[in-house]
Amino acid sequence: MKKTDTSKQTYRICFCFRRRFRVKEAEVPADIKALFENYSENGLMDVEHLYRFLKEVQGEDKLTREEAETVMESFLNQHKHLNIFQHRSLYVKEFFRYLLSENNSPLSYPPKVHHDMTAPLSHYFVYTGHNSYLTGNQISSDCSEVPIIEALKRGVRVIELDMWPNSTKDDVDIMHGGTLTPPVKLIKCLSAIREHAFVASEYPVILTLEDHLTPDLQAKVAEMVSQTFGDILVVSTSECLLEFPSPESLKGRVIISTKPPKEFLERKGSKKEEDGSIKVHKSSEEAAWGKEISEFAVTLSREYGEYQEEDDHHQDEDHSFQQNVAPEYKELIAIRAEKMKGGVKAWLRVNSQKAHRVSLNEEKLEKAVVTHGTEIVRFTQRNLMRVYPKGTRIDSSNYNPLIGWMHGAQMVAFNMQGHGRSLWLMQGMFRANGGCGYVKKPDFLLKVGPDDEVFDPKRRLPVKKTLKVKVYMGEGWNLDFHRTHFDLYSPPDFYVKIGIAGVPYDSAMQRTKTIEDNWMPTWNEEFEFPQTVPELALLRIEVHEFDMSDKDDFGGQTCLPVSELKTGIRAVPLHDYQGDKYKSVKLLLRFDFV
Repeated sequence: MKKTDTSKQTYRICFCFRRRFRVKEAEVPADIKALFENYSENGLMDVEHLYRFLKEVQGEDKLTREEAETVMESFLNQHKHLNIFQHRSLYVKEFFRYLLSENNSPLSYPPKVHHDMTAPLSHYFVYTGHNSYLTGNQISSDCSEVPIIEALKRGVRVIELDMWPNSTKDDVDIMHGGTLTPPVKLIKCLSAIREHAFVASEYPVILTLEDHLTPDLQAKVAEMVSQTFGDILVVSTSECLLEFPSPESLKGRVIISTKPPKEFLERKGSKKEEDGSIKVHKSSEEAAWGKEISEFAVTLSREYGEYQEEDDHHQDEDHSFQQNVAPEYKELIAIRAEKMKGGVKAWLRVNSQKAHRVSLNEEKLEKAVVTHGTEIVRFTQRNLMRVYPKGTRIDSSNYNPLIGWMHGAQMVAFNMQGHGRSLWLMQGMFRANGGCGYVKKPDFLLKVGPDDEVFDPKRRLPVKKTLKVKVYMGEGWNLDFHRTHFDLYSPPDFYVKIGIAGVPYDSAMQRTKTIEDNWMPTWNEEFEFPQTVPELALLRIEVHEFDMSDKDDFGGQTCLPVSELKTGIRAVPLHDYQGDKYKSVKLLLRFDFV
């Protein structure tokens, strides 16, 4: 059998002409060679050398010699095929492979929870989904338990279900009301949540329910929820919470959050026409990558009227009707959402002892922060705020989550079935704290004393630290992609876009040069990002493949919380458009704070 030469690739230009390219092995960057020289002897790096390197270059100040020995043993065991186990030392190439290994992650590895989890829920950002049952767009996609399962596996902690009577009015469907979304049974969704709630995290799952049910169906919901979750369900003990419980106290528990029962609402209007045209104007890069997160406006027109979203179509409660509500349903609601009268201005002035949970859409938040930014920050110090996408996002796109986070909003609800840059930021934020779905808010968002200065994201603050990033090289595309995936006639031309998403004065993007015709590009370029609020900053990384005649192709992305970045030389795995990690694609970067 003839052996294939994997070190060469041939691309056919036409019937009579071919181009051949050599696929080179990744070269050790000059910086890495120099470091190896400094931390080795006679071309070998033993445990003592590695220990010094990890402390002095990688910033592992608290590392013990025994832990360094474990690092070495682990790497040697994983790479027995390299025949380096016997001398228990690393040559320069093995050292290079160690730097590119999963063990050398830019975040804590293995992931672990390290934030204080004993504070009230209002002190945390919570990984929150919107219309969690939809498989695609907001108008006609299927409703299913599958996207709920996928969200829980990713660590999402807040699942939203919209409850409607079924066609025969004797059971409960989950669907997006007034649209063409085919329903799924409530019991299927509840069973899926019960089975997968704590696969990715042991911290509580919150179910936000949008209720369009008659009293008899509310009683049926109470029975289904109680039977499905049993002892792990948190039931209401009081209509007035003085303070929300902590994630630690609610480990392994399921919490229902919705408005108290109200007058039953019939579905309004007919379902939308299937042929309603949706026109979304996109640039070539936007089509491949999604909108830049700094752009809030959406250019969108359609031939039918806008459907009303959640809180906007809820009427005031009919208190005479409340007497007929099944008490077991009311007891399900452990965190009561409120439709507070008087608009944003009025509820910001609320100064009661009671802890509140309110909701508003992204547009209302954007308008409110212009004139009431610091008041919102103070309100969210002890009250829960949920922000959800505006109704025009029928393609399940998302908005800039940082607007909510920098004002203390805990539950920034996202369409997890959507994709693109905004969702990558969401995924990046919740890689923090071991990926448990709860991230402690920075202290400056939690100051509650009357004399404490309230954080104002619009104020220009002094630079706290500067993040220096050196982009060395990348590898793995030739293993995870077909030879002609990026270009029919040659190897890919990669460049890296790298920058910060954070408060306005910290946000920036820069890019490397393009390396042509190379599956293992080496850039060796340095960038600096001054940080005034590093606690809220996310490092954005995108790899593009340059295409002169068409839009640039997607080559991978990731977002990382700056507050948890490890310094030194790190292997940064890249993810696909949906946020799933590639098997082999990664970048080698160096991080330093000055």
